[in-house]
Amino acid sequence: MSDATSHIISSILSGLGATITATLGGILLTIVLSFIAGLAMLSPARWVRFVSRVYVEGFRGTSEVVQLFWLYFVLPALVGLKLIPLFAGILVLGLNHGAYGAEVVRGAVQSVPKAQREGAIALSLSPAQRMFRVLLPQAVVEMYPPFNNLFIQLLKSTALLYFISAGEIAEKGELLRPVYGSDLVLIYGVELLCYLVLAVVITVVMRLLERQGAKRLGRTSIARSRLFARAAGVS
Repeated sequence: MSDATSHIISSILSGLGATITATLGGILLTIVLSFIAGLAMLSPARWVRFVSRVYVEGFRGTSEVVQLFWLYFVLPALVGLKLIPLFAGILVLGLNHGAYGAEVVRGAVQSVPKAQREGAIALSLSPAQRMFRVLLPQAVVEMYPPFNNLFIQLLKSTALLYFISAGEIAEKGELLRPVYGSDLVLIYGVELLCYLVLAVVITVVMRLLERQGAKRLGRTSIARSRLFARAAGVS
């Protein structure tokens, strides 16, 4: 391996920590905001639904790059508060993807069979008990696949932090481009490989969580019995 190759690889990998930090921080914030806004959109209080809907539509309907610029460049000009680039990136990633995740939560909760709601009411459970003991445990399993996609999209969006010099993979690659212009294939190839590996890790973790959640609900045996029935030609 030549000195140029080793330097390019090590330089890009030096931004891996910032990319992982932004991804994990963004995912945590996304989860919190998704559940808060998603459940708020199901609230019987009209003003709560209105506030959550404004948040969801506001962040889904505007550019993520512009949101980043607002938080990092405009906010300091308005209130004099200068944010650390990586922290500003995590906030934007979480706020933006939390708006998308809110619809995932709302849709998953509403997809729980009506009989489950009626059964919980028949057991005289309070609205909070119905939500957290009956509806959410079933809805969460349905959320894993769309959240998996959402988290991978969030990972790829960390490249936008290049615009505010957060020190992640994309920025490290762009800093190398003027000097190693003849090695663009290597530079962008290493970047693509880094994102791919991280995306695979996210997918593996989410698949494991989905499998464990389905097992707790007793869905594993049901899925297997249906599979065996189809293999035997039973409709």
